[in-house]
Amino acid sequence: MATITHFQIPAEDIQRVKKFYQELFGWKIEKVPGDLQYYFIETTDADGTIGVGGGIMKRETPEEQITNFIGVSSINECCPKIVALGGKILQPKSPVVNWGYFAICCDTENNIFGLWEDDKDATM
Repeated sequence: MATITHFQIPAEDIQRVKKFYQELFGWKIEKVPGDLQYYFIETTDADGTIGVGGGIMKRETPEEQITNFIGVSSINECCPKIVALGGKILQPKSPVVNWGYFAICCDTENNIFGLWEDDKDATM
């Protein structure tokens, strides 16, 4: 069964939102290595058990909101099912080099969600 594997928070000001979530929830937020302006978020529950992780990135469009990503074994197999069930593919399968692939989708009620497929061999 598929589950939420990651969430992504878009931000106008990455440092401001980083401070907000660190101080509000105590989340550990660290920049990924390299030039990419992306920050990983580590969450924990009240007992200290690691929860779903996330990320912060620069907002690309004004209407962009928090997106939950659901892990699937194959985006190529999942996308046709989404369309057949009345959903939409907003951004087709795209690589995150050496990490995997994602797609951005919309359900029948116009809720946006992402798909994530792990693949350490992902290329452009």
